[in-house]
Amino acid sequence: MKKILFITFLIASQFIVAQAKGTLKGLLTDKESNNEPLPFANIIIKGTTIGTTTDFDGNYTLSVPAGNHIVVFSFLGYKTIEKSVVIKEGDIVTINQLMAAEEGVSLDEIKIKTTTSKEKVSALLLEQKKATVIKESIGAVELSQKGVSDASGAVTKISGVSKQEGSNNVYVRGLGDRYLNTTMNGLSLPSNDVNKKNIDLKLFTSDIIQSVSISKAYSPELYGDFAAGNIDITSKEFKGKSFFNVKVGSGINTRAAGKDFKKSEGTGHLGFYRRYNHNPFAVVLSHGVDPENGAAPINLSIGINGGKSFDFKNDSRLSLFGTASFQNGYEYREGPVVDFTNVYKVRYPNAQEFEYSTATTIMGNAIYKINDDHKLKYTSMFFNNSSDEVGYYGIKGLGANRDAQLDTDQGFYQMNVQFNQDLIFVNQIMGEHKIYDAGKEDPTYNLTWGVGYNNVFAHEPDRKRLSLENYQFSLDADPTTNASFYSNTVFDNQRYFQKIADEEFNSRVNLEHIISDNFTLNYGYNGRIKTRNFENIRYGYDFLTPRVEVADPSNLDAVFTLDNLGNVYNTEVFNSIYPGKYGTTNFPGRNENSYSGKLKVYAGYLSAVYKANEKWTIVPGVRFESFSQEINYDVININPNDPKFRKAEETFILPSLNVKYALNENQNLRFTFSKTVSVPEFKEVAPFVYESVSQRVGGNPDLLNNPSFSEVFNIDLKYEWFLTRDEILSLSAFGKQINNPVNLVISNDATGTQRYFRTGDKASVLGFEIEARKNLIKNDDEETQLSAGFNFTYMYTKQDLKDVNGLYSASFNKDSEELQGASPFLVNANINYSPTKFKNYTPIASVVFSYFSDRIDALGAGQLGNIIEKGIPTLDFVWKNKIGDHWEINLNAKNLLDPSIKRLRENTSIGDVILSEYKRGTNISLGFNYKF
Repeated sequence: MKKILFITFLIASQFIVAQAKGTLKGLLTDKESNNEPLPFANIIIKGTTIGTTTDFDGNYTLSVPAGNHIVVFSFLGYKTIEKSVVIKEGDIVTINQLMAAEEGVSLDEIKIKTTTSKEKVSALLLEQKKATVIKESIGAVELSQKGVSDASGAVTKISGVSKQEGSNNVYVRGLGDRYLNTTMNGLSLPSNDVNKKNIDLKLFTSDIIQSVSISKAYSPELYGDFAAGNIDITSKEFKGKSFFNVKVGSGINTRAAGKDFKKSEGTGHLGFYRRYNHNPFAVVLSHGVDPENGAAPINLSIGINGGKSFDFKNDSRLSLFGTASFQNGYEYREGPVVDFTNVYKVRYPNAQEFEYSTATTIMGNAIYKINDDHKLKYTSMFFNNSSDEVGYYGIKGLGANRDAQLDTDQGFYQMNVQFNQDLIFVNQIMGEHKIYDAGKEDPTYNLTWGVGYNNVFAHEPDRKRLSLENYQFSLDADPTTNASFYSNTVFDNQRYFQKIADEEFNSRVNLEHIISDNFTLNYGYNGRIKTRNFENIRYGYDFLTPRVEVADPSNLDAVFTLDNLGNVYNTEVFNSIYPGKYGTTNFPGRNENSYSGKLKVYAGYLSAVYKANEKWTIVPGVRFESFSQEINYDVININPNDPKFRKAEETFILPSLNVKYALNENQNLRFTFSKTVSVPEFKEVAPFVYESVSQRVGGNPDLLNNPSFSEVFNIDLKYEWFLTRDEILSLSAFGKQINNPVNLVISNDATGTQRYFRTGDKASVLGFEIEARKNLIKNDDEETQLSAGFNFTYMYTKQDLKDVNGLYSASFNKDSEELQGASPFLVNANINYSPTKFKNYTPIASVVFSYFSDRIDALGAGQLGNIIEKGIPTLDFVWKNKIGDHWEINLNAKNLLDPSIKRLRENTSIGDVILSEYKRGTNISLGFNYKF
């Protein structure tokens, strides 16, 4: 018993002693280097052996016994600073200190080889200030403060950038998807959507982002297909102590909450489909058309991430980082959906859509630092992105179809059930190497390179689209009247299967030759080879008697049974599996549409960085690029004389000039001029037509005729004032001329199909931007407590229009128009509040606002007006709470204003016609994060 009491007393004593401590932490900055972080400075508690040094980012943390102390800050050649501090048990005391050099002290040159964080606002602004080209970035720290969960939200915090609400379309200076490029670590990324050139940025969660940058001005290392900008995602790199994080969160969408959700039959809650290996015809026969009951509409997010380093001899280090996350979301939309050309084709005054979406992200990377001069990095990522959507159109019996057989004014109803899944694989290996001349301490050459291999498997398996007439009879109390199947054609009731496979190899290499402190040459190469294979097949239901009645529209499976096959209905397919032997009725078939495309780009470039003096930096460059694109297609409803093949080959010479003039240490004036190109995408040239509920969009192979590309001339003028290490004021003016631009236009046909055309000789863009980031309130330790950011863009756009003839044609009744996708006004603003820490509790609150004004979604043709996407304001609130060293509790409220998402066709014979209008709801979530 005495031993037990003694041990208990000893443990309790140690516990008491251990608890009688507090924490001293802070940031040391260098006055002589524009308040940049000061690494390796000394912090010592006077009269003790307790001390530490600042890390690479100037930060320090020190455990100090409770009591009154004097803390000493020192660094070789700098004034030593002493400050009194009171440490209370369990308290966290922050002292930030600005260090200044001793007067009259002369030091021999000291070289510190280190790396800096590319996540903090200060580091990214410093990089922006020193950069020889115009580039803007947002890092992981700022993303966290503003509650940004993915790269899609990140880019909208940069001036001149907006996002189309409800989609993954990003616009930079009024130019959309076809004028952008997306890369990761400088290597091209695949698209996850047949209708898009760029990958959906929301797939890149904040856990895998170190920073996101946008290059709005061209430089030769970027691909020549550049008009609006290049978005580059730098993947997370692990540095420092080992860690392991677990996070979990849940929330609701205010419009989805309480709704009875539906989902596709055959899909799982994790976003995977269970029957990819099955023949589509077997799926049609074996599985019904009705959706299943979904789960309760409660959003969920879970994730883990961690890193660990291993040190070896000769300063070698292997750093491993991994992250995995899953999140889902429920969204309910209700409102009108209309198909209108010069008349109403189909009109649903009342429609409702249930969408369940998932995103799974897994990333791992390994960084092997061979020594201070050589580093290798391998990154592998997997994304699974899915959308499970069930839509009911004409739910109140008021739907109208001008081609209806029973009643053209009411009762038309359609159910659309579809699941889309994108599986994306990205693999990259990169290297950085410093090469020295004999006898020199500084490298003469810096070699960087990278090789990537990407795959995309995009599926739309078993879309079910069923159409009824006289649906109003299903809503009355009369059992003798029922809705009937609408069957003008056998494909008015259909099952649709589509799949896409993309494969891409890409590479880059850059050799920087440092000839002197004032002159550097860059020699480089990059290239990519991308292929796409697309195919789809449809099975239609052909009813053997007209007006087949439906007793219960919520139980259509009662009609589509094997017993009814050949008695009530037959299945039909476009192409027989064995022409001449089997027909198209009640037999499996061959693809309805298919195409294959290949893109090849090989390029070499040369650029120089010439520092004429402390003020002027001149960066001329030229890129030589070989471009080849071809498309082979076999699609229905095409001119039989068409060769079903197009190919274009071009060689581009693309000059550029970047000039930087340092007005003083903190102010820059920049000028940029460049010539670039814009080349077509696969989906723009493949004549396959994708039919949604209310519109049809197809490609046009004539885009690969002469001319097969658009010339783009770019000019920028920018003023930057770096007020402090994390404050900036900038003004920009820019202009672009796009020769032979491409627009989405309704073609001259009876179906109202939208296609891509070169609609004129020239388009012009003129605009200006203003950006400001300012610290409004600081405490006595120079810590920012209240800060604000704001950016505003105004754009004037104009393009000439001319009639187009070829495989498809389009005509206009006016000579000019604004540029498609361009909003005249863009606004982004935020306020961040971080009050003084309360012992172990640190709150951070942010309010983030964005707005874009009305813009053209598609050009009208003939007497048809443009399709307009109405402007949208967005307001988000983020409240982060750090508790101690391990816990974090976060409350987010996204889309607080919940504006109407509206598309309309303007200037019709009956005025403006609303094509769709709905609200997305406010997403409220609560998340917990624990760091081990």
